[in-house]
Parts: sequence; C-alpha cells; structure tokens
Amino acid sequence: MQPRMRELLVLLVMLLKAACSVESRMTFQNKGLVCDQCPPGTYLRASCTATKESDCARCPPGSFTELWNHIDKCLRCGMCEHNQEVKLQCTADRNCECQCKEGYFLKKKYDICVRHSDCPTGHGVLSKGTSGQDTVCEVCSSGFYSDSVSARHNCSAHTDCDASGQRLVLKGSTWHDNVCATCEELNTQDGADYLRKFLPTFFLHQNMQVKRLRRLALKLTAKDGKEQLRENVMRTHRSDLYELINSWVHNAGTHELRQLSEKLRTIGAAVPATKLERKLTRIDAAKTQLCHQLSS
Repeated sequence: MQPRMRELLVLLVMLLKAACSVESRMTFQNKGLVCDQCPPGTYLRASCTATKESDCARCPPGSFTELWNHIDKCLRCGMCEHNQEVKLQCTADRNCECQCKEGYFLKKKYDICVRHSDCPTGHGVLSKGTSGQDTVCEVCSSGFYSDSVSARHNCSAHTDCDASGQRLVLKGSTWHDNVCATCEELNTQDGADYLRKFLPTFFLHQNMQVKRLRRLALKLTAKDGKEQLRENVMRTHRSDLYELINSWVHNAGTHELRQLSEKLRTIGAAVPATKLERKLTRIDAAKTQLCHQLSS
C-alpha cells in the first residue's frame, strides 16, 4: 500500500471514530433501544419506546443542564459562597457564575475569596487588587510618604515648605509628611505641639501589640480614675485603641506630650520611645536655629 493511501485510511478511521464518539454522546441505550439524549437546558421526562422518541422537558427555574443528558431531573443552580457575588445568573443551560466581591480576590490555593491586603504606612499601592489578584504594595521612594493603612492610596509627595512660605521644621519620612511652620508660629508654639502632626501615624507605623497599646491607653487615661474606663479599655480592639490614643493626643497639653516618651518606656516600648525623643529633639533644634536665622 502506498504511503499516501495509508495516510488517507488512517484519517478516515479517525473521522469515523470521532463521528461515533459524537453519536454516543447524543444517544443512550434503554432496554435494547437506542434513545436520543436531551439537549442542554432540558432533562429526560420519559425515555423513548418502540413508537415514541425521548420526551425532553425544559429545566424549571432554579435548575439547569449544561450537557446532552438523559437524567430524570435538572441540576440545582449553585449558590455563591462567602465574599462572592453573582457574575452571571443561572439559566436553563448554564449554572451561575460567581466572582469575588469588590475588595476581595480569589486565593487559588484555598479556592476562597479573601480581602485585599492593605499597604502599611510607608508603603503605597503599586497596583490595586482585582478579583483575581491581591494588592501590590511598594515602599515610598525618597520625597514621598504614606501615612495610612490602605489598599487604595498611593504615596504622596512631601510638602514643599519653601513653596508655601514656611520653613522645614522636621524632614518627612516614608510614613509622615514634612513638618512645616513659619518662624512666627515657632515663636508662639512649643516644639512638642508639632508632634500632633504625625503622632497618630507614629503609633500606626510602630504596629505595637494590642496588649501594649492597652497599657499605653490606660497610662494616658489614668488621671480619669474611672474603673469603668479601665474595663472598657481592656475590651477595646486595636482600631478603637488608636482612636482613644489619637483623642488623647488632640487634647493633651505640651507638657503631657513631652512626657509621652517616658510613658512609652514604662510600658516596655523603649524603641518607639527613643524614636519619638529623636523627633522631638530635631524639632526643638530646628525651632531654635530657624528663629535665630530669621532674626539675625
């Protein structure tokens, strides 16, 4: 047999097999009879007989079939799981299709939708999370900062003190903006007052343990002397503790602000205490230097 003829025969056999395969999917055996299967969107209400063809019926609402079949009832439409929403509604010939809710993405390893990661302070969003991908964060580059924990915010440029007619009191970092002021303002304000501009972010950035934050909150509110307040603090979650501390920062006097690093040391937070002291030292030094330069 010539090679060309052999190739044609092989191709013919393959086509016959494919045709038989398709035929086998469209029919089924029932008591010696070859019955037609039902198309997608229907189910087999009654098998064929010697005188009647297969009786197929439309799937009722809330059910479906996606393939040719000979089942006696349609499949129940699926339901979206926790943190999912319907992308495509279920129809007679298609199950519903789900997707992660806004703010969530599919964790393929566990096949569940989880919340997009927040970028910590000092980091901005390089690319926002999608239904199939988590948030991608980046460290803020020189001259930029992020003072929030967010899955949406980018890094912002440090304020240009000179452009606003002010002086640079404290150089910004990746997690807080430049601290600016006029020398007239510096002459009327204590250096500790400028701590208020970044203290809320300072505690976020330190990411202290909840039990340590509770101890700090108790220290800051100790003068209230209320047992009920103590009980509330011990039950308070991290976000509420930040709010409580921020409220204290807003209302504290300059003397209390200057004692804050000491209070941090008493609760075992020596590293944050040292960092805060260095910030205050730089502010005091800049305050003296800037005002001296202006008056000389």
